[in-house]
Amino acid sequence: MAAAVAALAARCCRSRQHRFYLGRFSLRIRYHTPPPPSSSSSASAAHITMASFSRNLLRSAGKANALPAYSRNAIPSSSRFVSLTAEASRPAQEVPASKSEKFKVDLNEDSFKGYKFDVPKLEWETSKDELIHLYAEMVKMRRMEMAADQLYKQKLIRGFCHLAIGQEAVAVGMEAGMKPSDKLITAYRCHPFTVQKGGTIKSVIAELFGREAGISKGKGGSMHMFTPTFFGGNGIVGAQVPVGAGIAFAQQYLNTNDATFAMYGDGASNQGQVFEAYNMAKLWDLPCVFVCENNKYGMGTSAERSSMNTQYYTRGDVIPGIQVNAMDVLAVAAATKHASDFTLGGNGPLLMELVTYRYGGHSLSDPGTTYRTRDEIQTMRSSSDPIQGLKTRMLDWGIVEEAELKKIDKAAKEEVDQAVEEAKQSPQPKEETLWTDIYYPGTEPDWMRGRDRTEIHRYR
Repeated sequence: MAAAVAALAARCCRSRQHRFYLGRFSLRIRYHTPPPPSSSSSASAAHITMASFSRNLLRSAGKANALPAYSRNAIPSSSRFVSLTAEASRPAQEVPASKSEKFKVDLNEDSFKGYKFDVPKLEWETSKDELIHLYAEMVKMRRMEMAADQLYKQKLIRGFCHLAIGQEAVAVGMEAGMKPSDKLITAYRCHPFTVQKGGTIKSVIAELFGREAGISKGKGGSMHMFTPTFFGGNGIVGAQVPVGAGIAFAQQYLNTNDATFAMYGDGASNQGQVFEAYNMAKLWDLPCVFVCENNKYGMGTSAERSSMNTQYYTRGDVIPGIQVNAMDVLAVAAATKHASDFTLGGNGPLLMELVTYRYGGHSLSDPGTTYRTRDEIQTMRSSSDPIQGLKTRMLDWGIVEEAELKKIDKAAKEEVDQAVEEAKQSPQPKEETLWTDIYYPGTEPDWMRGRDRTEIHRYR
């Protein structure tokens, strides 16, 4: 191994740029976790001295400053994330008897962290009705995703399928904080967003089946679902972010007084197009909130292994940012409303990082246990579950009784089960529909065959 480093050093010392890359290579070795002790002392010694070997080789050539001057110690560590507790908020005043009367709730003091930005007040005005609604919506989203899991394993759903079990507070909380006319675009973990932005559970399940009753008429599948205010569901990692900036540009151009929330994951955060979108959005002060949904893993790679700076809300440079405890649906709602108000106030874009956690794998083809421990997953389930957290608070505050919560759970299960059965009854799309919905009506090129329904007979 040392011989390999020596050979690399001999090639790399020809220029300053090459010496920089050798320095980075040495840093990677230095931060690499060494293997367990081996019976071969020579092999162990070679591994331990690889970094120092290359460093000394450079120094002997009079290039002691070739190594970069930064280290992970200069970057905020992952331990400085917002708190991920799901049940630490408390009423700021006596809970009223009326279900519709508003009252204020104090949020956990570690719900937000700001970067060049004044974070929201640690409170959210709510009502008993809203809290019960938020709980019911999260329960339904989880039931829907759990049903999709089982249907996939029964081979009734084909292709890719990415579930959001554990991340329910993100979609439900964002919808609670957004204006109805605000737009949203995200990646492939999109089922709950589809429902929250106007779809139905039946239309989502039918789309997963590839049936006519699907939200995209059976043509989109798991990753491509849309509503009038929801622009998908996109299968290309990070590609939706510049599209989101484009939607915000249209809103600014048309003076609609609406915002766009362009979402992506921690795995997509290192994409060049994400930073290009940042630049254009800030250059034109677009009403765009860039939302990094950080569930700690991009496929099977942890954030710490893929990103030098895992504090994604600080990556906007001149764009301010906020980090949010996204296991607390109330914190998500408060941050989302604050973000919308900020960007619509003429302040330009904002970067919002929602720190959450997925219980399952990246997709249903990933068990999710080869790159993290079962204990880690169970710890998050038991200590930070967004549904259980809100349930505990409502019981403690006397908002509902256990019996009422059981009724909500039962109703959610029945709604999902009925949606599944109705989706199964929906027919498969006809072959002719391959030629429809290709262009927006009225924009089809004159030379394109099959551009309207009167020409579909040619396909037959």
